[in-house]
Amino acid sequence: MHIINMKENRIVLSHGSGGKLMHNLIENIFLKSFKNDILDKLYDSGIIEFKDFDICFTTDSYTVDPIFFKGGDIGKLSICGTVNDLAVTGAIPLYLSSSFIIEEGFEIKNLEKIVKSMHAISKKAKVKIVTGDTKVVEKGKVDKIFINTSGIGIRDKRIKLGIERIKEGDVVIINGGIAEHGLAVLISRDTFKIDADIKSDCAPLSGLILEILKETDKIKFMRDPTRGGISATLNEIVKNRDFGIIIYEEKIPVKKEVLSICEILGFDSLNIANEGKVIVICDRKEADIVLKKMRKNIYGKKAEIIGEIVKKPEGKVLIETVTGSLRVLDMPVGEQFPRIC
Repeated sequence: MHIINMKENRIVLSHGSGGKLMHNLIENIFLKSFKNDILDKLYDSGIIEFKDFDICFTTDSYTVDPIFFKGGDIGKLSICGTVNDLAVTGAIPLYLSSSFIIEEGFEIKNLEKIVKSMHAISKKAKVKIVTGDTKVVEKGKVDKIFINTSGIGIRDKRIKLGIERIKEGDVVIINGGIAEHGLAVLISRDTFKIDADIKSDCAPLSGLILEILKETDKIKFMRDPTRGGISATLNEIVKNRDFGIIIYEEKIPVKKEVLSICEILGFDSLNIANEGKVIVICDRKEADIVLKKMRKNIYGKKAEIIGEIVKKPEGKVLIETVTGSLRVLDMPVGEQFPRIC
């Protein structure tokens, strides 16, 4: 897959969607120039190791359209996304920065609403916003408001997470229903005139993740399946590895309303973004312990084992359908709709 639009030699929306085009862009442009031992691992946070502890550092930008949607807004999203990127690397999120790029003419009352939302979810996630920046650009130069948040967390040296720890027989767990964030944003755009009670799953998962890490040291790897959905995340995990993953369609938690809308619009729920979900890979012997702990948390009540690590086919993700057939689950080329985070 070429990293650019073949006709125009320009960036296209799919380069930012979490699929093949984005990964090729990262590998062929950014990593070539920024290559180093920390960045090359491509974890959700950069892990800087010290003698007594590790510092985890991450950054993300948010351009969601619309900025207010069922279950959240761009402010809540910016905090949860950065907190979760720290948490899945095993860190305790502590401090955030927040930068705003605001379009001239943006209503102050909406900015206040966004900032209050950020404050509320920061308190819930037990993080502090300690620095930031604000820029205002001419009307028409940006779509209302964009937000960047960066975060720092501390990780105990005893926590060992990494794709290299994954072994055949390990299981794949998710903490609840998929595709709710992407569809909530889509419905809020009112493009398709769909009336459905689907809310974004946008949530800070640091508490849930720290609880399961305290319960067992047999968790091998974690990642939050945001852009590109669980299809992209699972394919990222197996890429260039000597193992594969098989997931079971009937085990994947997904609401009937989500499936219905996906069927009507021709979307695949496995490719749609989530903002309150975590993929956990752990030793099979500890899976029940992890599930039990997850289900006691408000953000893990629907947790399920959805698959396992297999020897063959290497570097591939398979899905066993409800009819018992197997098919390859490829990484999506691009997001089914842009600007969802």
